[in-house]
Amino acid sequence: MTEAQEYDVVVVGSGGGAMTGAFLAQKAGLSTVVVEKTALLGGTSAYSGGACWLPGSQVQQRAGIPDSTESAREYLAAILEDPDEAKVEAFLAHAPALVAELEADPAIDFEWLPFSEYYDAPGRVPFGRSIQPTNVKRGDLPERVGALVRPPVERDRVGEGGRTTLSGGQSLIARLLDGFLRDGGTVLTELPVTGLVLDGERVAGVAAMTPEGPIEIRARRGVLIAAGGFEGNAEERAAHGVPGDVAWTMAPRGTNTGEPIAAAVAVGAATDYRGVGWFCPGLEQPDGGGSFTLGFRSGLMVDQRGERYGNESLPYDRFGRVMAQAPERIPSWYVFDSREDGRLPAIAMPEGDPAAHLEAGTWVRADSIDALAEAIGVPAETLAATVERFNGFCETGTDEDFGRGEDEYDGFFAGGTGPNKALTPCTEPPYYAARFVLSDLGTKGGLVTDVAGRVLHEDGTPIPGLYAASNSAASVFGTCYPGPGAPLGSAMVFASLAVRDLLG
Repeated sequence: MTEAQEYDVVVVGSGGGAMTGAFLAQKAGLSTVVVEKTALLGGTSAYSGGACWLPGSQVQQRAGIPDSTESAREYLAAILEDPDEAKVEAFLAHAPALVAELEADPAIDFEWLPFSEYYDAPGRVPFGRSIQPTNVKRGDLPERVGALVRPPVERDRVGEGGRTTLSGGQSLIARLLDGFLRDGGTVLTELPVTGLVLDGERVAGVAAMTPEGPIEIRARRGVLIAAGGFEGNAEERAAHGVPGDVAWTMAPRGTNTGEPIAAAVAVGAATDYRGVGWFCPGLEQPDGGGSFTLGFRSGLMVDQRGERYGNESLPYDRFGRVMAQAPERIPSWYVFDSREDGRLPAIAMPEGDPAAHLEAGTWVRADSIDALAEAIGVPAETLAATVERFNGFCETGTDEDFGRGEDEYDGFFAGGTGPNKALTPCTEPPYYAARFVLSDLGTKGGLVTDVAGRVLHEDGTPIPGLYAASNSAASVFGTCYPGPGAPLGSAMVFASLAVRDLLG
């Protein structure tokens, strides 16, 4: 074994939570290293739109929207099931302070992002309270920063580099990385963590594997695990009842297989898997992968019997959970017409090439609904009746079955011209059907932590020197997905609280 390296703080992972923790620790004077399994930084965070659900901050105040810590508290109280009140309060109390601390650095800049929240509940802010980092030009960043940030998903999956302008999740990772490296932080890539190093009962570092053999990276103050969940591990998914498939997850290929969580469990960490995952309908790709899809503008989703089973305009996690309720819904078929010239009437990241979809059979096209039904293997009479009933709802403006168009979120992406802008009839041949699977943005069960981000034993006592955030930790929101940026916002807050505890 080679000689151990030593830092004050070791951060495992490089998503939004990990990089927030690393940035703040290094800025506070703690020598910090980011240990990343792959060659690029950002993980699923870099694929995201970069929305951060961080209520009550100066960014919302600048935008003049009716957001506050109190309204967010009211909102969460209405939607969360059996929450850990202390952790919810820690999240709410720290979010504004975190944003202020980040924006005090010239590398970080946020703006309000209009994007409706996911539940009609007291405390909801019209058009949402999420914020996002402002765009940054690659040329305005140090060359190493631009080279290390993972490209957007539609480019990364085909081996292409990032764009000239970094937006959303790429901007978040780039800005945090810029400040981290500027202040003397260290980044080690292509270094999978295989275990934790103990000094008595204290976690004193990580074990990792290099091509030359195993090494240890010591941590004088502590280790922060913020390395995503186990969505890339089929065995762990099955063990913890996570629906979907490794092929359909939005995590970068070959990542998030759960070794850091397992390493913590091996030293006595408690776990909680009840949150299961952050779900979404996934447009199946010709290679068998899934694409995060939201914002359906027209069309209807049917199961393998040819029947609708939910409001297609629901927030993506909520629709994904409806999809997971019955086996005949995976896969489903999204039926649409030609009013958008054969393009999917939704936002899919990535969508893929329609011609490639048609060739692979992940999309089919037909001149009639009956022929479409035959092509996708559902009863023609049932599909025709389903489409006819749906079209009737479009005429009246009322979805009598599932209430599509009744909530603010339903109309956020819609642009229909009828009495209900979320209901557009499927009447213009040729017709299409696109195959949909259950995708996820990550698992959300993992290590049990306290209000300071400390990982706990089964008896509730903290494991000295060990912290967790992001999808490596059980979510403060449980099974609920409150609004755009809830995964990033909670990851960032608890990584920051961990650093505050590390600083003493």
